[in-house]
Amino acid sequence: MLKLFEHQKPPDVLRVEVTPKAKSERIKKETGPEGEVVYKIYVTAPPEDGKANAAVIKLLSNALGIAKSNLTITHGHASREKTIKINL
Repeated sequence: MLKLFEHQKPPDVLRVEVTPKAKSERIKKETGPEGEVVYKIYVTAPPEDGKANAAVIKLLSNALGIAKSNLTITHGHASREKTIKINL
C-alpha cells in the first residue's frame, strides 16, 4: 500500500490533479508553489466516458487500502483538477 498520508486517517476531502493517457499509473505527492501538498494522479485510461475517473477511483482505493465505494468525485468530473470525498 502506498503511504500517501503521514497520519493514520486520510482527510475527508482530497484535491488531486489528474493526467489521463499516461504511460503508467502512479500517484506523486508534490509541494505546490504556496507550500500546499498536491497529489498528482497519472492513469492510462483516456478521458472519455468516465474511464479516467473510474481509473482514478480504483488507483486511489488501492493506494489507501479502502473500498472504491468509499471514494466519490464531488467536483471536476470533466476537469483535470478534481475534488474527491473520502467516506470512512
